[in-house]
Amino acid sequence: MLYSDEFVQDTEFQKLLSRREDVDLTTVALELARDAYPGLNFQETLRWIDDRASELVTPLARAATEIDALREIGRCISEMHGINGDVGSYDQVDSSFLHRVIANKRGIPLSLSVLYMAVANRAGFALRGVATPRHFLTRYDSADGPLYLDAFSGGRIMTYHDCLKRVHSATKIPQEQLQVSLKAVGVRPIVIRMLNNLKALYAHQTRWPAALVVQKRLVALSPTDYGERRDLAFVTLKTNRPGHALDLLEDCLKRCPDDENETLKQQVGEAKRQLALAN
Repeated sequence: MLYSDEFVQDTEFQKLLSRREDVDLTTVALELARDAYPGLNFQETLRWIDDRASELVTPLARAATEIDALREIGRCISEMHGINGDVGSYDQVDSSFLHRVIANKRGIPLSLSVLYMAVANRAGFALRGVATPRHFLTRYDSADGPLYLDAFSGGRIMTYHDCLKRVHSATKIPQEQLQVSLKAVGVRPIVIRMLNNLKALYAHQTRWPAALVVQKRLVALSPTDYGERRDLAFVTLKTNRPGHALDLLEDCLKRCPDDENETLKQQVGEAKRQLALAN
């Protein structure tokens, strides 16, 4: 079961499932938010983004350098509209949803970066996502080399070497291993990272029905990934669907690594126990 049919209303997410390149990241982010807010009006958020882009037209045109232009983007969002990173946001699901980030003026690195990209790209200034470990950034390819903008820190700008040193200091990962993570990524890995953030939060908060929707999206994106199908089986069992969970668990047992065999057998036993109680 691929679950793609459950997301037929999500036109941009469907493009991801078809592996198309013309996917609008802003709209996909709003489609994910609609899972938690079924009545979400996309146009309100898109209009806010358009308004910020309009505010940037003159400052960007007057910017003497590309660094000055990046500063104007940060000034617009962080200073003029007061939207910034907040450590407390990491534990809040709303901090992953664009419309709530705008309303609450707080977000996590990934959601803030998506917002910065939406505004900057709408204003004709191409920012792209950079999936560095633990802390998502954006990248602009200037005439003098890549520049990195940290939306969580109010639009802080870094050169390639400054960014490499900062990520190394935060992660202790050798710099030569980090170089690939400073490259720009496409929409698909960004969406998967967004979903994994939500998955971890929902699991921590034991919000299993919400986690199930997220996990179905992850399986739809990576239908042959054993880890995602295993997690789907576990979450399905948590949502009191033992029959469906049993089918998924037994399928996972056929191809699980040896060190997971016992855990899966225990989950199969639990699914059978729940089924017996229900009958």
